[in-house]
Amino acid sequence: MKKSARALAALLVSGLALTACSSGGSGSGGSGSDAAAPAASALDQASGVTTVEFWHSMTGKNAEALTALVDAFNAAHRGKIEVKPVFQGSYDDLVAKYKASVQQKATPALVQVYDIGTRFMIDSGQTVPAQAFADRDGYPLDDLQPNIRNYYSVGGRLASMPFNSSVPLLYLNTDAFAEAGLDPAKPPATLAELGDLARKLTKKDGSGQTVRYGFGAAVYGWFVEELLAESGSLYCDADNGRTGKASKVAFDSAKGAEIVQWWADLVKGGYAANTGWQTTDAQAAFKAGTVAMHLESTGVLRGYTEAAKFTVGTAPFPRTAAGDQGGPVIGGASLWISGPGHSAAQQRAAWELEKFLTAPDQQAAWHTGTGYFPVNTKALDVAADQQWVAKYPQFKTAIDQMAATKPTPATAGCLLGVMPQARKGVETAVEQTVSGAKSAQQALADAAKELQPAIDAYNSAVG
Repeated sequence: MKKSARALAALLVSGLALTACSSGGSGSGGSGSDAAAPAASALDQASGVTTVEFWHSMTGKNAEALTALVDAFNAAHRGKIEVKPVFQGSYDDLVAKYKASVQQKATPALVQVYDIGTRFMIDSGQTVPAQAFADRDGYPLDDLQPNIRNYYSVGGRLASMPFNSSVPLLYLNTDAFAEAGLDPAKPPATLAELGDLARKLTKKDGSGQTVRYGFGAAVYGWFVEELLAESGSLYCDADNGRTGKASKVAFDSAKGAEIVQWWADLVKGGYAANTGWQTTDAQAAFKAGTVAMHLESTGVLRGYTEAAKFTVGTAPFPRTAAGDQGGPVIGGASLWISGPGHSAAQQRAAWELEKFLTAPDQQAAWHTGTGYFPVNTKALDVAADQQWVAKYPQFKTAIDQMAATKPTPATAGCLLGVMPQARKGVETAVEQTVSGAKSAQQALADAAKELQPAIDAYNSAVG
């Protein structure tokens, strides 16, 4: 059980729980795991139309695809359920607004929260776990992709329903490969190989100015998390917060330092672009052709293939070394059903929407409309999905990469109450290493030390 509501409220006000956010339970899926899921009869007993306010962070084509799915659901439940999707800004913006809604006792009936918000959502005590609804209905969860289900499960129980999941890929400018006399069908498999190719793909003009870097990625802590997972290393203790509440980070390991130093050396050598923290800047550089190899998620695949004036290739996310036994950690977001302050009918209506959105046909539409990885394995058998993969074979890379990844604590990702701050700390460490202000080992050690009080305060507040 948690400590008092006052302690949680103080935590929310301090901002420790959510300046960007994450998760893990003490083995039970958090205090919300005991919340009862109302029976299906709750909808039958409700009078009039049950309204579900649904907060999300989708924009552009992703928002169009989501709206189409919600419209289809509403049409199928006309006169009974009406879902009202409400855009709340970026993931960080949404979490900040959710934090305020908890304090005001005005949470939305359904909310989309990004992966690293999982620990806080569990600890908030505001939600009814997806597992509770599945158990109540005898609803099978076996069709959920194992690694995706692994991330959102604590103590073997599903805390939230996966929705828009992504995996990291290595994107290639195949035209640049051809120009450099390289074969894009033989992409780099390790960081050393990627570094070698980055040197060969870097191009300068007659005056010595770099017109194309061999490699480029945003200074984004997620990529360090991914490379640690690829190596089979943990990001935090307690089996990445899966067998108990994480009490310290482990990214300041020798492996973590190796990864950050590799990145910094490429930038300092002039073979990697340094576009800073903004992912949009790094994405723009790749689409413009000024970066030949690029790390990003599957969520941008469709946009890249449509925007780039060159053939976009994909390859598995690189490993730190040939012998690595790990794999990628999923990204994206999941759906959480609110309990306190919401009627049984609203909770059931939200659950009906979750089931609808994660069914094979809907996940196939979502996959083909956005590029996000389908959370339901049967979506890949839908004819429209198979046709899309045939048209965009670049996505087959993600499918094969996920199929080859064994669910482990390392590939589950770290559940940490202050995961956003942890990610920011790693990003600062990368920048400090690139600038030469500190060695990678020192920068990461300092980041871990600076983060510790926030971890302690969070864990003390939520119990």
